[in-house]
Amino acid sequence: MADETQDAGHVHHAGAVSVRSALAAAAALVAVSLLAAACSNDEQNRDETPAATTAAAEPSASPSPGGGELAQQGYPIVDTGQTLCYDNAAEIACPTTQSPFYGQDAQYQGNLPNYTVSADQKTVHDNVADLTWQRSPDTNGDGVLTYDDELTLTQAEALPATLNAANYGGYSDWRLPTIKELYSLINFAGREPAPEAADATGAMPFIDTTIFGFSYGFTGDGERIIDSQYVSSNLRDGPIGAEVFGVNFADGRIKSYGTPPGSSEKTYFVICVRGNPDYGKNDFQDNGDNTITDRATGLTWAKDDSKTDMNWEQALAWVQEMNAKEYLGFSDWRLPNAKELQSIVDYSRQTDATNSPAIDPIFNVTAIQNEAGAVDYPYFWTGTTHGGAQAAYVAFGRGLGYMDGEWVDVHGSGTQRGDPKSGDPADYPTGRGPQGDAIRINNYVRLVRG
Repeated sequence: MADETQDAGHVHHAGAVSVRSALAAAAALVAVSLLAAACSNDEQNRDETPAATTAAAEPSASPSPGGGELAQQGYPIVDTGQTLCYDNAAEIACPTTQSPFYGQDAQYQGNLPNYTVSADQKTVHDNVADLTWQRSPDTNGDGVLTYDDELTLTQAEALPATLNAANYGGYSDWRLPTIKELYSLINFAGREPAPEAADATGAMPFIDTTIFGFSYGFTGDGERIIDSQYVSSNLRDGPIGAEVFGVNFADGRIKSYGTPPGSSEKTYFVICVRGNPDYGKNDFQDNGDNTITDRATGLTWAKDDSKTDMNWEQALAWVQEMNAKEYLGFSDWRLPNAKELQSIVDYSRQTDATNSPAIDPIFNVTAIQNEAGAVDYPYFWTGTTHGGAQAAYVAFGRGLGYMDGEWVDVHGSGTQRGDPKSGDPADYPTGRGPQGDAIRINNYVRLVRG
C-alpha cells in the first residue's frame, strides 16, 4: 500500500493512464531504439575512471572478519552511506567504546558505494554489486522526468522486453530488479520531506542523484512530494489484492504497494538491471555453534535473536554486553545496518500466507503477540538512523498498520520503516500516520559480525 497516506489521495488526471500506456508501448520503444544505435558493449560504454559516491567518515570501530573466508561472495552488501552519528534525537560526535550509543552504523565502514557511468550516459555499473542499471527512469526518453514516465505494474513488467528488443545500452538481458537488488542503491544520507509538504525544501533523496535520475512526486498531477516509489519484481497478496514491493527513494523505506479499490491504478518509477545473477541470493551455512554464515555476503549471524525487546539505545548497549561476555566465542558482534539486515529477509515467506517469519528456517525467531492479538514475529532494529529521532527497522513478521478500525498487514513482511528510538508505545494506540504504522519502539536484535 502507499507510503504514509492511502493511495486514494493519489488522484490522477482523467486519461493519464492511457497516455502512459501509449508512451510505454510506443515512445519508450522508439526512444530506446534510437539510443541503442549509439551504444556498444560494456567495456566500450564505461568511463575509464569510476565515479565514487559519498565517502564514509573514518570509523571509530571496524568489523572484524567473520565467515567471509569460506567462499567467494556473490552478494556483497553495499554500504548504507551513513557517515554521521546520532543519539535519540539529533546528530552527535561519534561515541567512544563504553559510551551510550556506541556501535551504530556510521562507526562501521562497509563496501563503499562506487559507480561507473557509461560513456553514453545511459547506464551505470555498480562496481561493488556487479550490477548494471538504467541510469534514469526517463521511460519516454525525452530527457526530463515527468509524471508520464511513471508506469503501472503491468507496464513495468513489460519494460525489460522492450529494452531487450532494442538492445538498450548494448545489452539484451535486462530485467526488473528484485527488492534486494533495488535496495542496494539506497543511501541513508537522505532526509525525508513531510508527506504533505508542498515541496522538498530541506530534504535529500535516499539515492545518489549525481549518478541516478530521480524526481520527487509530481504534486501538480495529484501526487504527494514523497511519491517516488521505484518498483521491484517481488510480489505478494496484500489486504487490497496483488501488491508489489518497492523502494521509496524520497522517504527511505521499503513497502508493498497496490491500488486501493476505486482509485486510479498505482504507478511507479522503473529502472531495469542486468548482470550478477547471484545478487540477493543467500547461501547459509549452519556452523554448528549457534552461528549462521551467509557465504554469499561473508556475514556471520547469531542463530538466535535477543529473545526480548528493547529500545534503540538499549539495543546498542546490549550488543556491547554480548561482546564483553564473548557471546558464542566472539567479541566483535554489532547491530547490523539496514542493508545487512534486509539481506536475510526471505520475501517469499510472507507471514500472512505462511504463518512463519520471513527468514530461512535455519534461524530461530522469537514469536510475539502483535497489536491485533495474533501470533506474529518481531521488528528488528538496525544500527542505521532514519531521520535523527528514528532508526530503521526491518519487519520479519507482518508490517502492521491500523486502517478502517483494524490492524492489517499493510506493508508486508520485509518492510523497512522507522520507529522512534525512545518513548512509550502506548502513546500510539492506533499507530502513526494515515496508514497507522504500528509503533513499537521496543524491538528485537539479531547480532552480526564480519
